[in-house]
Amino acid sequence: MNRIFFALPGNEDLTKSLCERCQGEYGVVSIRQFPDGETYLKIESDVQDKEAIIVCTLCNPDPKLLSLYYLSQTLKDLGVKSICLIAPYLAYMRQDKRFQPGEGVTSVYFAKLISTFVDSLITIDPHLHRFQSLSEIYSIPAKVVNTTQLIAGWIKKNIERPLLIGPDSESKQWVSEIAKQAEAPYVVLEKMRINDSEVKITVPQIDKYNDYTPVLVDDIISTAKTMLETINHLKESGMMSPACIGIHGIFANNAFFNLKNSGINQLVTCNTIVHSSNQIFIDELLADTLRSSSL
Repeated sequence: MNRIFFALPGNEDLTKSLCERCQGEYGVVSIRQFPDGETYLKIESDVQDKEAIIVCTLCNPDPKLLSLYYLSQTLKDLGVKSICLIAPYLAYMRQDKRFQPGEGVTSVYFAKLISTFVDSLITIDPHLHRFQSLSEIYSIPAKVVNTTQLIAGWIKKNIERPLLIGPDSESKQWVSEIAKQAEAPYVVLEKMRINDSEVKITVPQIDKYNDYTPVLVDDIISTAKTMLETINHLKESGMMSPACIGIHGIFANNAFFNLKNSGINQLVTCNTIVHSSNQIFIDELLADTLRSSSL
């Protein structure tokens, strides 16, 4: 299969890894800003009749969106056969309904926009809450890759007597599957969100797990308010210092600093977003998906 891989700035390491694993061509593109802030883009590689793979994780999405759009349009103008976007972290998934009158349902709008300029999408564990699948909002083929096995494997290898703790009731099915594969018990937080930055939580049945290592697992670590509240609750309960695992480490504001200084044992993320906490690597998982994909 004649595939050529392009990295948006900041995605070079993962793109090169996927390119090598899938025996593809690494595409050369120049992207920079003119002095007036407008974007300049030039593709140096021959792309005629090739399948283009664009790798762009979509944390902090707004500044990336025009470059992604211009790259896609230029590839089409130069004759690519198709374009697949690999977005390890997929943005705008949490505003999935109109919570307050007048709000925009931005998950739907973002999906419609992306669907207009790429032909397919591969992403890692998107925040599917009120949507059962990406096909409800994306009009292009969209493949979800699951990290459950990777996370369970890391826990088995690195944590002695783990107790998995899920962030809310919606996470139960996901956390229970990780726990099953890690051969560990689990509990799920009872959480009430006060506002965007404040949550109130309780941890049920925690007393009988005093000799276990708590492992807080969440799909997205953004402000880390839920994790920090849980860590305080575990301290008050006399539990061991917990490990914290997130698939997507956004670490908004001072979240990383606050977590590191909260008395936790370990802080681990997947490399869906490049960060010093990356210890669980998705490269081979994505490569397997590409090798077997009909997208």
